[in-house]
Amino acid sequence: MLNKVVNFLLYSSLLLVACNLYSQVYEVHPPNHIQTIQFKGNTKLSQLPIISLGSNVTLSFDDLHADEKNYYYRINHYNFDWTPSNISKNEYLDGFDESRIKNYANSINTLQSYSHYELRIPNNDVKSLKISGNYILEILDSDYNIIFSRKFMVVERLVGVDVQIKRSRDLSVIDELQSVQFTVTSPDIIITNPRETVKASVIQNSNIHSAINDLKPQHTLGNDLIYRYDKEASFPGGNEYLYFDSKDIRASGNGIQRVEMSDLYEHFLYVDRPRKNRPYRYNPDINGNFLIHSLDAHRPSIESEYVRTHFALQFHEDLEDREIHIYGNFNNFTIDDSTYMAWNPDSGLYENARLFKQGFYNYKYVTIDKYGYIDENAISGNFWQTENDYTVLIYYREIGERYDRIIGVGQGNSTNITN
Repeated sequence: MLNKVVNFLLYSSLLLVACNLYSQVYEVHPPNHIQTIQFKGNTKLSQLPIISLGSNVTLSFDDLHADEKNYYYRINHYNFDWTPSNISKNEYLDGFDESRIKNYANSINTLQSYSHYELRIPNNDVKSLKISGNYILEILDSDYNIIFSRKFMVVERLVGVDVQIKRSRDLSVIDELQSVQFTVTSPDIIITNPRETVKASVIQNSNIHSAINDLKPQHTLGNDLIYRYDKEASFPGGNEYLYFDSKDIRASGNGIQRVEMSDLYEHFLYVDRPRKNRPYRYNPDINGNFLIHSLDAHRPSIESEYVRTHFALQFHEDLEDREIHIYGNFNNFTIDDSTYMAWNPDSGLYENARLFKQGFYNYKYVTIDKYGYIDENAISGNFWQTENDYTVLIYYREIGERYDRIIGVGQGNSTNITN
């Protein structure tokens, strides 16, 4: 039975998508037969694409109906706050979108049949994206209904962004939070009235849903913009992600306790336990992202199997009005019915079984209440030592301009955290 929290979230998402033209636009979550959406720029991992102007972005996905449907795509440009920008399509796009995705193939020798689609931008139809800023790529069916959509960002590298990760200055949370401080250097352009024309966004581990937005510079020093926020730019440190590796379909890889066979291969992960009251232990991860690979496949995109992966969590606290879900970039950090951990009174565990294409995956357990609030670290805990990636985007709208550009991007990692 569809649980109440997921019902609330899905209904809320539909309302948000249906809002008027100038309201904030949210990503559309795909139906169940669309799986393994990989969206990336110049990385092997599937993660939030942040690309330089003139670079490529690649989207791929599987359709488990395996009937070679026709899918189309559309590209739209947005302001900093994800409201539609006030520019025409030919101002940001050289070429024509709403074209059919021509690169697709059916799976080969797999128990679960699927059609695999790949889209690369630029291509023969879309020659280039002309300007920087926020974009949404929409995938459409043959009736031009939106099947799903994904956000990405295009950057002009006109300013430098030096990022430093600090421990919180608030002693009550010094062991839990990580603060992001940064300096924007502008050697080549003169930024006028920066508190009105410049906005900054900080993203932790490719999860745009938890980004801190609209940070304004605290002060200027020559051509530099200084951001030394503590509380306003702080993130929970969290804990290292859990992981499993299913590249060998018949063997128990990392994180997998045993393998069984039914209509599909069944991988049973080791039972997980809460870590919030345990000492922090470093465990290398890929910060919530995933990678598709298979030992037996020459072409993993169409030869990899789909595996029914079983999760189990031992958790004895009273949830009250909350639910437990698995969480990660495997589905764009989305809570839905497929991520729900159901209580099994026979085993005394919270359990879930979900399809995953062969690969290496990061995941964590989160709680969500009836209002849709996600607590990412209620089960795994918060530790200042946790290794996290941070991305800082600098948006700029010069006085008189009609859209927000992204003029700089900076990267930081908490392995270099300082007091």
